[in-house]
Order: sequence, then structure tokens, then C-alpha cells
Amino acid sequence: MSSGQSTTAGTMKGFRGKLHLPIIMVCSIALISLLFTERISIILSSNPFFKHKSCSRRAASVTRKNDRNATKEKIDDSIVDDRFVFDPEECNVENGKWVFNRSIMPFYSDRSCPYLDRQVSCVKNGRPDSDSDYRHWEWQPEDCTLPRFNPELMLQKLRNKRLMFVGDSLQRGQWQSLVCMVESIIPQNKQSMHRGRALSVFRAKEYNATIEFYWDPFLVESNSDLHIVINPKERILKVDSVAKHAEHWTGVDILVFNTFVWWMSGYTIKSYWGSFPNGEEGYEELEAVVAYRIALKTWANWVDTNVNPNKTRVFFTTMSPTHMRSADWNNPEGMKCFNETKPYMKKGFWSTGADKRIMRVVVEVIKKMKVPVSVLNITQMSDYRVDAHTKVYTETGGKLLTDEQKADVLHNSDCIHWCLPGVPDTWNQIFLANL
Repeated sequence: MSSGQSTTAGTMKGFRGKLHLPIIMVCSIALISLLFTERISIILSSNPFFKHKSCSRRAASVTRKNDRNATKEKIDDSIVDDRFVFDPEECNVENGKWVFNRSIMPFYSDRSCPYLDRQVSCVKNGRPDSDSDYRHWEWQPEDCTLPRFNPELMLQKLRNKRLMFVGDSLQRGQWQSLVCMVESIIPQNKQSMHRGRALSVFRAKEYNATIEFYWDPFLVESNSDLHIVINPKERILKVDSVAKHAEHWTGVDILVFNTFVWWMSGYTIKSYWGSFPNGEEGYEELEAVVAYRIALKTWANWVDTNVNPNKTRVFFTTMSPTHMRSADWNNPEGMKCFNETKPYMKKGFWSTGADKRIMRVVVEVIKKMKVPVSVLNITQMSDYRVDAHTKVYTETGGKLLTDEQKADVLHNSDCIHWCLPGVPDTWNQIFLANL
């Protein structure tokens, strides 16, 4: 070996056998960083206070745009859907828009489903095809993708269970909607329907499941529960009692409550509680919102006292808005909702038929409850749908409107109830996503 070769070998041997100080420091820092990162990951994954919240659509869009600028990738924004998969704890479902999609067909029609009331069977009642696009609007939340309704999945979730909708005629519409959305996949000889004055029950025999509706427009007791008092000024509420109604709620696996529109028939409501020496004559005239708060607290107290959350799930559907004042959606020459053929698109629209005071009462009462209540917030999305009410394609007093009545659209347009199929189908889409 030459002297040059010997020197090179010695240098390499010395380098392998002894690390210089800078190299030791670099390796140590790298090792500490790795251990620290792993430790933080463990903490984040195990501690619920650090639970990751999905980015909003706007934030995600900005992030991707920055990435595209950095890497100079060309991606067409129009085909990117950056919404996250629906999570009831993450998705603010009331923020969104209605998107027209004629390829989206309802799960039923008012001719195919045998369980629809004539009141909401708008096409059967003569609503023209030119005014029937209301069936093809899809609700798209801003931040998440709402799963398409799956009737088989719904029935699987209801296997060996009782589901009961409790409330007024709008809640009955949601009940009929859900029944019609699932009944088509059930053989006729394996389904049944019993209609009663207060309690109606649809049964899916193969699943040992029932979908029920209990008529209870105020939730609390009143003199207008079964024998309806037409004149709102003559209605009297016992705002501190749900006992006669609640005996029907006991033992139900999934309860879905609502109450709103009957409270808004006047500025005040005759209310009484406790034991008055003169019976029902001992009422007080209370502002409707005040009476509503007392009644909802009565309902909440029953739920907290009687519901076992390990066995029963409780939902509350927020108010279904009415559309009586066309000036609300910048159509001062309109005739309530009659001539409307598409949703009102102004973001954040809130009509006079959606009472924010009632919404606040619902939020405040439910927030203080011991038993968890899942709120189906359908008010904002429904408020856009000035086009989807039954209008004059309905019945009154058990009879379809005559041609003369239909001509008087200002007085006879029903801008409270919804055509079916229609908006309540979306409520049930959200309901299933929350189940």
C-alpha cells in the first residue's frame, strides 16, 4: 500500500469510529422532535378537548387555493366539492342552499302512496305540471354533504322499535312523508296502517317496527285537543300539564316532538295552571310567547323525569314557517305564496312567518334539560321554500276547494302546509342522518 492510500484509509477509519459534535447535536434534536411529535399525537387523539373540527368550505377552499398556487397545479374549482361527510355534531345543516336537480326523483308520489291525506296531495288535487318543479329541489348544506335518504337503512334502524311523531298537522305531514318514503319497499301484505283520532300507527311487520303519529298541537293539554275549537279566542290551555298526552309517549323508543303554529293564532292565549276554584274560568290571558315558554318547560320537565336516555332518543323539530306576506320576499304585488314557483334565494332570509322569539325559547329550554334532545333545525331551510305550500290545491272542511274558491287565491291559498312529496321529505332526510 502506498503512503497516499494509507492516509486515505486512515482518515475513513477515523471518521467511522468517531462522530463529530455537530452531527451528534443534529441527531439528538431530530430524535427529540420525533418523540415530541408522537407524544402530541397521542394527546390529541385521546383528549376530547382537542377534538378536530372539520374546516369550513371556505377555509378548505382557501387552503387548497394556496396549495395550488404553490405547486402550480391546475384544478377546475367547479368540479371540486370540499364539503365534509355529514356529522351531526359538526355540520350546521341550516346553512346552505336549495339546488334544482330534475334527476332527483321523490321516493313516492301522491298517487303511489296510499297513506297521504288529500290535504297535501297537491298534484292529485290539480297542481299543474308547470308549477311542479317544487319536487326537484335538493337541500345542500354549505359545510357538509347530506346523505341521500335510504329507506332500507331507516327500517333497519327502526327494527324492533317504536317511532312516534308528536305534534300538529305539520308534524303529521312529516310522519306521512316518512311512511311514504319507506312503504314502497315493504310488501303490501307485510305492512298495515291504523288511523285513529289521536293516535295513528303504521306497522312494518318484517321489521317489528312502527311509525306512529300522536295528535297533540300544543303538547300541553287544552280544550282543543280532539274536539277542535275553531275560534282561537275560545281555546284554553292547561300549560302546566301533559299527563293525559304523555301516557301515550311512555315506552316509545324514538320520540319526535314539535309545536308552533297553533300558538301563533293570536297575540294572547287563555292559559291556566294548578287548581282554580272556578275551573277553566280561572284562566289568565298570557302573551303567546310567555305561555309557550311555560308549556315547553312543562314538556321538558316530563322528559327529564320520565325518559331514560339509554333506552329512548328524543328529537325536537323546530317551527315550520308560514308564508302569508309576499312583501317579505320582495314581491309586494304577490298574493301570499300563490304565484311562487321557486325558492327565494336571498341568503339568510327570515320571513315574518318564522318567529325568532319562539326559536330562542326552544334553544333556552332544551339547553337546560338533563336528557339530551336532538334538535332538527328545519326552520331556515324551509323558510326559503315559498313555492312548496299546498296553496289552493288542497281541501278545507274535508272537501276539495271548488273552482270558485280556487279563484279567490288571496283568501284560500294555504301557505302553512306543504305539498307531499315535498319539503318534509328533506326534514326526514336530516332526521335519518341524525339517527
